[in-house]
Amino acid sequence: MKRLRWLLVAYWFGVFLILRLAEAQSQEGFISLDCGLPINEPPYIESETGIQFSSDDNFIQSGKTGRIPKNLELENLKQYATLRYFPDGIRNCYDLRVEEGRNYLIRATFFYGNFDGLNVSPEFDMHIGPNKWTTIDMAIVPDGTVKEIIHIPKSNSLQICLVKTGATTPMISALELRPLASDTYIARSGSLKYYFRMYLSNASVLLRYPKDVYDRSWIPYLQPEWTQISTTANVSNKNHYDPPQASLKQAAIPTNLDAPLTMVWSLENPDDQIYFYLHFSEIQVLKANETREFDFVLNGETINTGVISPKYLEITTRLTTNPRQCKGGICRMQLIKTQRSTLPPLLNAFEVYSVLQLPQSPTTESEVVAIKNIKSTYRLSRITWQGDPCAPKQFLWDGLNCSITDDISSPPRIISLNLSSSGLSGTIVSDFQNLTHLESLDLSNNTLSGMVPEFLASMKSLLVINLSRNNLSGSIPQALRDRERKGLKLYVLGNKYLCLSNTCNKPKKNFPVTIVAPVASIATIVVVMILLLVFKKKMSSSMECLYNLVESRTIIYISLYIYIHEFDLPAGNKSEPWIQTKKKRFTYSEVMEMTKNLQRPLGEGGFGIVYHGDLNGSEQVAVKLLSQTSAQGYKEFKAEVELLLRVHHINLVSLVGYCDEQDHFALIYEYMSNGDLHQHLSGKHGGSVLNWGTRLQIAIEAALGLEYLHTGCKPAMVHRDVKSTNILLDEEFKAKIADFGLSRSFQVGGDQSQVSTVVAGTLGYLDPEYYLTSELSEKSDVYSFGILLLEIVTNQRVIDQTRENPNIAEWVSFVITKGDTSQIVDPKLNGNYDTRSVWKALEVAMSCANPSSAKRPTMSQVIINLKECLASENARISRNQNMESSHSSVELNVTVTFDTDNVKPIAR
Repeated sequence: MKRLRWLLVAYWFGVFLILRLAEAQSQEGFISLDCGLPINEPPYIESETGIQFSSDDNFIQSGKTGRIPKNLELENLKQYATLRYFPDGIRNCYDLRVEEGRNYLIRATFFYGNFDGLNVSPEFDMHIGPNKWTTIDMAIVPDGTVKEIIHIPKSNSLQICLVKTGATTPMISALELRPLASDTYIARSGSLKYYFRMYLSNASVLLRYPKDVYDRSWIPYLQPEWTQISTTANVSNKNHYDPPQASLKQAAIPTNLDAPLTMVWSLENPDDQIYFYLHFSEIQVLKANETREFDFVLNGETINTGVISPKYLEITTRLTTNPRQCKGGICRMQLIKTQRSTLPPLLNAFEVYSVLQLPQSPTTESEVVAIKNIKSTYRLSRITWQGDPCAPKQFLWDGLNCSITDDISSPPRIISLNLSSSGLSGTIVSDFQNLTHLESLDLSNNTLSGMVPEFLASMKSLLVINLSRNNLSGSIPQALRDRERKGLKLYVLGNKYLCLSNTCNKPKKNFPVTIVAPVASIATIVVVMILLLVFKKKMSSSMECLYNLVESRTIIYISLYIYIHEFDLPAGNKSEPWIQTKKKRFTYSEVMEMTKNLQRPLGEGGFGIVYHGDLNGSEQVAVKLLSQTSAQGYKEFKAEVELLLRVHHINLVSLVGYCDEQDHFALIYEYMSNGDLHQHLSGKHGGSVLNWGTRLQIAIEAALGLEYLHTGCKPAMVHRDVKSTNILLDEEFKAKIADFGLSRSFQVGGDQSQVSTVVAGTLGYLDPEYYLTSELSEKSDVYSFGILLLEIVTNQRVIDQTRENPNIAEWVSFVITKGDTSQIVDPKLNGNYDTRSVWKALEVAMSCANPSSAKRPTMSQVIINLKECLASENARISRNQNMESSHSSVELNVTVTFDTDNVKPIAR
């Protein structure tokens, strides 16, 4: 008897294992994340569904874990007891491995539960890839909410991102993915956002897994004017949609057998496009003289799905293959029996989804894979390196620049990668060559070792490669040398084991130095020592002792000067406060009050997000909050505050105040209502096209601001980031220079007119001589201004790979040489300008952009020439006005042509 008992126990245990194994196998492809579950806790089986949940720790690199109070935990729903919240960064993303082209049901659950004790309901956005999915507002749904979408990934990686939009902190309780049959739920465009999914029954049971193999949730629903019918027989539910068999064993029919089965509901957004999926099964045995058939009608229009006549105990699914709209947002769905039907219509279950358009294409997958491999290889843990690298534009990864066209359906491409001073070690990995549209690669100031890889020469789009100040060895590949002769700019200084000559057999002798500095800086010390020695020979012996003292101190001072300026180290006491003055200082609570809790963002840059603010109800301001993820933010914050507190000029954006309270840093500026110059040139700001006179006035005002920095400040300042996005315009289109975070001071006169510093600026505007030598002077700003002026004249991109000459200065020079002048001036001006004024401005721009800094004019000279341009343009306007006043009844058609022989700029 005992033996029989053990056999029975063994038998049922085996059955249990088989059932659990089958259940586990049916969960293949499921991703079920209990967000915030500690990584050291093992996966567990959720009691209601039998689904295995595990920690989300391996799917996201940021965030903190929280737990709701015990008294608020939901019975049998362990996955909602913990959560992950994101106090740091703006965008935090889950990165999930999926199957490209496969349809997935994606479900995210949010239950705040006052986990932080603040009793402040979070509000934030959720993105899928580079596109917004929805807004989560826990104040509206304090008991929690579930968001669900059916989505087809365009790659094998899928990012689900939580985006901070205000002062509250994003959070999430659970994230689930369920693969669906690939030929189901197909939308013509976009994805399908869950609206509702019902089975028609007076039951109170929510149907989920394992009753639904895809783990969809089905809510029971029955209207008072309906009658429920049911069967105990098994119903076949296999047709790829596979709704739960339990949902097909019950159905609703109208109580009035001659009436249609009608349902009416309102859409949240009246303009929503929707898809319907209706599931039918005949569950009554029909007599020989009975017929059940009916039409599907939406808002009075018969949907062309054919007459519906459900089969006995078999599933029939009818759906809309094109999205439908409901007039005024009121949907009236009816099932109306045909004239030959003797029985009323029935409906077992149905689903409704709205269309979620996802217009922004993700970055090209091969480039995403490459940059992720680079991130993994070098263990880069930047909080901004989450989600899509390039899109949306406001969440561009730090150190990247991408080509994002006006056609957002075109995938962005990575065109610039700056990993300077990023702690990179090891060799230069081959993943870089998969960034096939890369124009600039900066790997300087790291500890990279090994050979310079030859594959860099095969990257045809590369214009600039900076490998300076690493530990690279060997020789430079001949293929790279060949590319150099064709215009590639290759920088390799500061690699003491790298052979720079053609004969690389002789070992290089390494000289020990106390202070590591660039080759140019060491050369400066050597030159000074030689001069001192020459001078020493001419001295009398009585002066030799004094000379020796001067000589040794001079070398020490020069070395210390180079060390401080090359590496931007503070020369003073480290305990010295960052900002000397406490004038115009605001508290963080005052910042939150003036921005109404960060209610209205204006834009975002490398420093952080800029918000609109209101100071004492009388003055509009722009508030730039330092992002905790900004690589150089604290340093730029200090530089900008200290500069703007001591300089004042009508053409420099004025600082209203700042905040440096604990870990909160903000800059408060005067508000510039007309945005930046780039927005107006590109047309993104809207409004009319800037005429030539206005453009000249803006250029002059920007030049006046730079002139003040160069000659009016003591010590003089170099802006280092002059570009069209940093030229702001007020309500009267008066121009002011902004963003002084990269500015540096230098002494004018003598041998102090240049400063060695780590190169900073924006590709295209960056002075090539400064980039090559790291020697900074006011002429670096002059170069950037020249590029800006070319942009004002031509309205062309500063760097454009589609041109024969990608750099704007080289392109203008090339077009002038060809004599094809019609391509140069912005066509939006429609020829409405003084020809000589435009060409003189072009000549000024080309002289500013001269590769040799010695041949560039000063900003004072630039201003004189530009004022002449404006005077010439004003004279033209005055002449035209006089002609119009004297011939007011005559319509004039004036065509301006170029005399290219007499007025084209001098070749530079």
